[in-house]
Amino acid sequence: MKIKDLIKQDAGFLYIIDNMELMSSAGRRKMLSEEFCCDACLLQAEWQRLDLAIQATREFKYKKPYIELRHCLMQLHDLQGTLANLATHTTLNEVELFEIKNLAQLTHTATDAIQGLGLAEVLPLPDTTKVFHLLDPDHTGIANFYIYDSYDARLTPLRRELKALQEHEGDPVRISQLLAEQNDIQQEICKRLSDQLTAYHRTLATAMEQMAYIDFLLAKADLAIRWGLSRPEIGESIVYQNLVNPRLQERNEKAHLRYQPVDITLHQGVCLITGANMAGKTVLLKSVGTAQLMAQCGMYVPASKGIVKLVDGVVSSIGDEQDEMNGLSSYASEIIKISHIIDTCRSHEMLVLIDEPARTTNPVEGKALVQAIIKILNPMQSITLITTHYGQLGAQCRKLRVKGFVENMSDVPLTPQSINRFIDYSLTEDQSDNVPHEALRIATILGCDSQLIALAQENVSN
Repeated sequence: MKIKDLIKQDAGFLYIIDNMELMSSAGRRKMLSEEFCCDACLLQAEWQRLDLAIQATREFKYKKPYIELRHCLMQLHDLQGTLANLATHTTLNEVELFEIKNLAQLTHTATDAIQGLGLAEVLPLPDTTKVFHLLDPDHTGIANFYIYDSYDARLTPLRRELKALQEHEGDPVRISQLLAEQNDIQQEICKRLSDQLTAYHRTLATAMEQMAYIDFLLAKADLAIRWGLSRPEIGESIVYQNLVNPRLQERNEKAHLRYQPVDITLHQGVCLITGANMAGKTVLLKSVGTAQLMAQCGMYVPASKGIVKLVDGVVSSIGDEQDEMNGLSSYASEIIKISHIIDTCRSHEMLVLIDEPARTTNPVEGKALVQAIIKILNPMQSITLITTHYGQLGAQCRKLRVKGFVENMSDVPLTPQSINRFIDYSLTEDQSDNVPHEALRIATILGCDSQLIALAQENVSN
């Protein structure tokens, strides 16, 4: 699956991609076409290149070549159409010949900049010198393309006569005749140049794609530096220290709210997470999913340390599953998605994220469904993370609990606006079959109707 498909499924990953500062449309196309990678060797090689790009970006002495390289990328056009015409022996027009000449010059300039960055061995660019000289017969050294007189001996006298007639308002019939002759000669030259350039099609296509890749790589390096991302390792489990959700972290910072990173370790099988409302269970699922997509798309992860188990894909059932367009209720949409997840896991190793399954149906059947989901997924090779409010499940799987509401966590007054400061989002092992009961306590803090709270409390006590 490509990045362009993944961003439709994961809003957190879309946020990551939207924050990539690419310089060119070709770089963005390259980024969106990158595949979710399951090959450890390919990922290690990509992370190594990213390491070097980050180092080069950070080094002060590399500032000038780095700026030159970014400037080249800003001028890069996506020439897929032009290169396709060249491959099919279509005669290129003057605009397309200019695009080819510009690409050849940018590739040459970028090569010098990459050498200055010390990245020539890992980011090689093809030699386009012959292409540039072919389109610059007068050795002007500029990217602009013009059908020079030196391309055909007939052009010099023809253009001299045409200029004289036009300056002195000469015979319009003769001017029209000369313009037609000039156009015919120029078409011959364009065809001849196009035929000659066909031999360099592979070189030009390689230059185009490699420049686009460099744009994507530098954008990943820049993001890693700006956000403090770290290079992940590959292992048999998923392990994060100080994992953050970049989108939520930015929102909290803008609102001057506290943000707490989380440590988590996940193994093959099911891990069940419980916790009170507002304890960040859904955010945790989304954070783990986004980090996995980032890692397997060759990026660094939003954690101080990350170990990832490579999976075949990330599948999830998170949030409101209602599909109004198909006339399906929340429960119907959710259960169809979970059924698909189970079927996928029978033949693939996946990262599975399921948020409070069967929460929209009655508790008796809801608990039964959660128990069945755990029993089916736990022995499979996938890594599954499930959150729930249901207690007494009797589930034979690993269990974690979000520590939740702690009154003495902050010295500020407890209000609806400050409640975020009193929640401990860290996880603790909890093999009990109970779930936290803090809903009424939080409702009281949020200022809910006192009679409602009192009656609810009475019902709990009874």
